[in-house]
Amino acid sequence: MTFRLRTTAAAVAVVVAATTFTAAALPGSAFAAPAAAPAPAGSAATAAAVGQADAALNANAAELGVTAQQGRTVRDVVTDADGTRHVRYDRTYAGLPVLGGDLVVHLSPGGAFRGADQAASGDLAVPTTRPAVPAATARAQAVRALGGSARQADAKAELVVDALHGAPRLAWQTTAAGQDYLGNPVARTVLSDAATGAVIAAWDAIETATGDGASLYSGTVPLETTAASGSFQLKDPTRGNTYTGDAQNKTDLCFGTICFSRAPAVLFTDADNHWGTGATADRSTAAVDAQYGTNTTWDYYKNVHGRSGIGGDGKGSYNRVHYGSNYNNAFWQDSCFCMTYGDGDGTTFGPLVSLDVAGHEMSHGVTSRTAKLVYSGESGGLNEATSDIMGTLVEFYAANPSDPGDYLIGEEIVKSGFGKAALRFMDQPSKDGKSADCWSSGVGNLDVHYSSGVANHFAFLLAQGSGASTVNGVQYNSPTCNGSTVTGIGRDKLGAVWYRALSVYMTSGTNYAAARTATLKAATDLYGAGSAEYAAVAAAWSAVAVN
Repeated sequence: MTFRLRTTAAAVAVVVAATTFTAAALPGSAFAAPAAAPAPAGSAATAAAVGQADAALNANAAELGVTAQQGRTVRDVVTDADGTRHVRYDRTYAGLPVLGGDLVVHLSPGGAFRGADQAASGDLAVPTTRPAVPAATARAQAVRALGGSARQADAKAELVVDALHGAPRLAWQTTAAGQDYLGNPVARTVLSDAATGAVIAAWDAIETATGDGASLYSGTVPLETTAASGSFQLKDPTRGNTYTGDAQNKTDLCFGTICFSRAPAVLFTDADNHWGTGATADRSTAAVDAQYGTNTTWDYYKNVHGRSGIGGDGKGSYNRVHYGSNYNNAFWQDSCFCMTYGDGDGTTFGPLVSLDVAGHEMSHGVTSRTAKLVYSGESGGLNEATSDIMGTLVEFYAANPSDPGDYLIGEEIVKSGFGKAALRFMDQPSKDGKSADCWSSGVGNLDVHYSSGVANHFAFLLAQGSGASTVNGVQYNSPTCNGSTVTGIGRDKLGAVWYRALSVYMTSGTNYAAARTATLKAATDLYGAGSAEYAAVAAAWSAVAVN
């Protein structure tokens, strides 16, 4: 998912309201404790929670649209400090994956059902599971979506039930991939009606970030490494064996989760455990920034939110630096559970290894393991905004004097050729010339990097407040869309509210109205329904016209 999108066909906009079923007689503060770390997979506590959630689904099947033709798998279990549990499921229908089938079951400490949040309500049934449009037609359609400049393009089509875009229907979800004229990967997912062939939605299938910087950004930083055979490996045993390797300026050739070839990640080694020179001429210097960004993002999620690793399972990801030739992107891929960084072209962008880029892209990984916000329409804007918000909070958390925290996105990586001081501006997103400051009925039609402006603006107002302010020497001036004055509650509380909403209440189809509801639920859990924090969340959403 990009900081600055390459020129591609515009994503079809989708506006989907998440639905909520709430058990009767719930108290106003139904979920009163902040989220702790997810219980370890396979633990007795997890098994007990899943068993109770399964029983609750069966007992409330009619209200929740659960039928005998559905299958379900557990994606995540979150246990609060007071024992309240939240079990997140993916569902199938007649063996087919269901887009919008995900739901979260909420249980009291004693295991009683407290309610559920669903991406789509009602039965997931479709009239037939036999497509009228053949897979070959869907594959050709997806390849065309890449544009005429793509080379070596191929596609894989999967039959699914789409419950995110109106009444459930049989659909082809087809991912096409190839290479652009520079040999860099391009990929596009097209969702099409399996009865008519009509395109329902489309989105980029590679999650990328674009950046710039002529020099590297974070000064001298601490690193945990691994001693081996008389030298040291850039692999951190204290953070799940996260490591950084050299892609040797090679590229991947993949579509979907299938790769014909993949650029390497040749593990960096060093003789004296002093890495890099601070100059781009030393290939290990970019590796230092990448590893530092991974480490800091890991520490932020663990120390602030109790999440151990991107997947919440204690497992480390890995980094590849020096990807491609003058590649102006960086991206997270779930298929390899890895971050990949290009070196930039030296004019518009430089090496893409700044701290907020790492925090942004790795947060896409967190989103994929929690709410899994669909990357189009308003949910896509919220997906991008989540990464901007959490990447910004990672940068503030680091408190690095060489790269002080700010509300600018990608300010370290842009060069004079880009023409702006940053990629995006959270205090007034429209300063980039394309992003939305305020919600409107058409915001879902924007590219997700611009519809994200509404949530970015909300986040700035909630943390910092409206009007003029200065933080770490950077001046901001954030207007409101309704002329109100908003008083901020600080970045720590912004992060707490947003992470809880993402990990417990948001679903794949959450739109802006549903995000307001999710964050108000989170504020109720954390601070109480009558709290100043709850009121601030409501006021900040109203200030960006989400009511």
